This record gives sequence, C-alpha cells and structure tokens, in this order.
Amino acid sequence: MGYDADDELFAGLQVLSEGEFPKICPNCGRTYENLAQFLELTVPISGHTGLKAALDDDDRPVVELFRNCVCGSTLMDFFRSRRDESDGGRQRRAIFDRMLGVLVRRGMQHDIAHDELLKLARGEHSELIDNLLRVET
Repeated sequence: MGYDADDELFAGLQVLSEGEFPKICPNCGRTYENLAQFLELTVPISGHTGLKAALDDDDRPVVELFRNCVCGSTLMDFFRSRRDESDGGRQRRAIFDRMLGVLVRRGMQHDIAHDELLKLARGEHSELIDNLLRVET
C-alpha cells in the first residue's frame, strides 16, 4: 500500500470516519471513493504525520487527517468518536464496566472479557462467557 499508517491506526480511523466519501479534489477532480482509497492514492504531507487534533463546532475532539492529492492539492478528512455522550450512553458504559469487573473477578483476563462483552453488545454469541456462566451455576 502507498500509505505509512500501521494497520491498527487505519482500522481505528475506519471506525471513527465521519468524513464524506466519495471525496473529490477541488483542484483536479480526482475522486476517492472511500477511506482506504484516500489513504492509498494520496501522498503523506512531507515531514508530518498529517494528523492534527482539533475541536469541532460543538467543542468535541476530532482528529484531522491531511493528505496531498497527486496534483499537489492538500485534502483533509476528519474523524470523531462515535461515543454516545447522552445520559443513556453513560448508563450503558457504567453497566458495561460493572459487567467487565464481574468477569475479571471470575478469572477472565481484562482484554478478553472486554472483547467478549463487545461481542454480546453487537448481538454476537460469546462461548467464553457462556462457559464461564455454566461453571458458576
């Protein structure tokens, strides 16, 4: 690939992407259909990561990503957390944290417990949690 970002950073940016695609260079008209294409077909800004922390119009943190189109024009996309900051979102995170604590106290490693709870939150099955509950009952 033509970009220098590591796989974990790229995966994180995909999750957080709030930019609009396709993205069109206003200078030459080149079209970038998605984030992967944008990163692969643009050029990093010389001497910089191209990443900049900023605040959006509501004073929420965002990360701006600057890249150069092959024509030389600088393009930008931005990424923000999709975390639900409402009362309901905070309550769900508190419940998640309590459930995580229970699993850790029952012997599951923190990172594994976190991943397994995320599976349940996405509606997927967690055999590890099922097995842990079977042993406890």
